[in-house]
Amino acid sequence: MPDLSLLFDTAAARALDARASALAGDGGWSLMAQAGLAGWQCLLQQWPDARSLYVVAGAGNNGGDGYVLATHALQAGRQVQVITLPGRLPATPLAQQAAAAFAAAGGSSIEFDGQLPVADVGVDALFGLGLDRAPAGMAQALIEALNASPAPVLALDVPSGVDADQGGVPGVAVRAAVTLQFIVCHRGLYTGDALDHVGQRRLAPLDLPEAAREGIAASAERWVGDRLRALLPPRRANTHKGESGHVLCVGGNHGSGGAAVMAAEAALRAGAGLLSVGTRREHVGAMLARLPEAMAHALEDGAALPALLDRARVVAIGPGLGQDDWARALHASVLACGRPLVIDADALNLLAQNPHAVPDAILTPHPGEAARLLGCSTAEVQADRFGSAQALAERYHATVVLKGAGSVVAAPARLPRLIAAGNPGMAVGGMGDLLTGVIAGLRAQGLDAFDAAAGGALLHALAGDAAAIDGARGLLPTDLLAPLRRLANPERSP
Repeated sequence: MPDLSLLFDTAAARALDARASALAGDGGWSLMAQAGLAGWQCLLQQWPDARSLYVVAGAGNNGGDGYVLATHALQAGRQVQVITLPGRLPATPLAQQAAAAFAAAGGSSIEFDGQLPVADVGVDALFGLGLDRAPAGMAQALIEALNASPAPVLALDVPSGVDADQGGVPGVAVRAAVTLQFIVCHRGLYTGDALDHVGQRRLAPLDLPEAAREGIAASAERWVGDRLRALLPPRRANTHKGESGHVLCVGGNHGSGGAAVMAAEAALRAGAGLLSVGTRREHVGAMLARLPEAMAHALEDGAALPALLDRARVVAIGPGLGQDDWARALHASVLACGRPLVIDADALNLLAQNPHAVPDAILTPHPGEAARLLGCSTAEVQADRFGSAQALAERYHATVVLKGAGSVVAAPARLPRLIAAGNPGMAVGGMGDLLTGVIAGLRAQGLDAFDAAAGGALLHALAGDAAAIDGARGLLPTDLLAPLRRLANPERSP
């Protein structure tokens, strides 16, 4: 049974397919037969009462998978229509073989004329892995018709129009109810714009010779809740607050004290033993009223900062920091202090203005901040989230959490981690401040930068999912604090 936590790029998926086909000695027909049957079984499982379906079949091997599925449906007594693009007959030997088998079983295909038939289910077998550009012409029209149809769609391997490598959607793309991946999980289907198109993701690993998988390496690792037990074991009975670390949060400029408060409270809820805050004088009273556990310090001229830095195990800087002279002075002192850092928000924007390596730091940019750090556009970051995260890690010699739907955690010479949790309700101001505190709290407890970043991002996302049980709209960052504490003690979870 394959490891479902491993994610692969398109090159690896194609190499596996080619190698397995060569080892089988049948040109790949046995794999296509398996894929088409798996697709039919998936359809039956998801829509057992479906009596009619249409299969949108491309000219390549993804279309061949669709023809095999259509043949099984026909033989099971279902009403089946195969629809092709005008003038695009099956073009590969395998697709031709599958189309011939469908015809021999009594099936027929029609060209798309702008309309799709009424059916219980639609099957997308148009492009699969084979598309790396925006669909155009009749292909675009066909995808738009699929999305407009009331029939739910099963996508074979990849929803047509989605970049299976990076998760981008360069043009139109099929919005599937279920996506059945073949052989491996495709990394691009777990992040970015792809999440609006994949629906439920399933895997048909197919029966491959063991030799086919040798030397094929994953390009990312999917992280879910079960990772927390190894990262956050129960504390020993005879512990003390110093063992859980001292976090210093620096931020909260005029009008932005709440950001520093949320980061501070999140660090404590994630398990930090001690918490200090350096902020504007005007915020100290409100902070102590909200969080009496914090040691709040007014930093007006920066004179008190060195003593605070000396006592801290980890420093989190950025929430509510701003970019004025006060912020710049604090930023320069913190980045030169030699402590492990968590850098967020305006601290990232200041770093982008004077780029330099920050070893042992954790950077937590959203796509806009990542673009400024890389000197590119936000669209370029989103078009290649894995590559952008890794480029940041290499440029700044740091661990990076590229935030967003399907956050990507990268570090030099490490396999990237994909955070498979979170929800749209978390797209609200203040969520990033909370994440900064969570990561700093874990780092203070002794986790290395990569584990603290990935574990913190996962803990934060899971808390968001728990808090959104009553609905995503209207979710507030502080709603995460209660489930955060529970989730930070995974030994108490069933």
